[in-house]
Amino acid sequence: MSDKKVVLVIGAGDATGGAIAKRFAREGYVACVTRRSADKLQPLVDEIRAAGGEAHGFASDARKEEEVAALVEGIERDIGPIEAFVFNIGANVPCSILEETARKYFKIWEMACFSAFLTAQAVARRMVTRERGTILFTGATAGLRGAAHFAAFAGAKHGVRALAQSMARELGPRNIHVAHVVVDGAIDTAFIRDTFPDIYARKDQDGILDPEHIADNYWFLHAQPRDAWTFELDLRPWMEKW
Repeated sequence: MSDKKVVLVIGAGDATGGAIAKRFAREGYVACVTRRSADKLQPLVDEIRAAGGEAHGFASDARKEEEVAALVEGIERDIGPIEAFVFNIGANVPCSILEETARKYFKIWEMACFSAFLTAQAVARRMVTRERGTILFTGATAGLRGAAHFAAFAGAKHGVRALAQSMARELGPRNIHVAHVVVDGAIDTAFIRDTFPDIYARKDQDGILDPEHIADNYWFLHAQPRDAWTFELDLRPWMEKW
């Protein structure tokens, strides 16, 4: 059995997911990161390795059960036990309920909710054999309440929160910490900078979320002593409306 500790980040994008992977790698964890395209992961993998960490990128479609099973099996067999798992797929595509299509509604649910079930279940089945682990889900305010034009996204994110609650209640007594992180507000990304310059201008006032600061909170959750576990964190800039 490998003595390496692995963090698996599903949806390791250029901002939050990548920052989480780097944060855990700084603590000595092997960062296993996934996206549907492996090429997009290479800069992140290279950055972690350049900083002295270990990282592996995997092209994997989290919506496909057989690909998820192969991913988890391969990591556990060839790299080490998955001690921390982060589900970080978003899929926020606003649309009026009057114009939403059945196909897009289903695709958003499939990507943002069903894939959370598939990946978290596969990892949980490994963690219970060791009686330890951390499972973290990236949520959103849409998971707490719906809003105009957010029916599909809110439906999916409500599902993720319910999944997290159910898993926490079932797996907590087996020494597996399950938590749900509500991230509300614009995140410091190239997309926000280029698409919403007025919002990005708030950066100088700490008015948008820094991915590294989000990642610090994920590490905080993972490192919590088990006599004081947090189930849900709400992260938002001080000026963000509730």
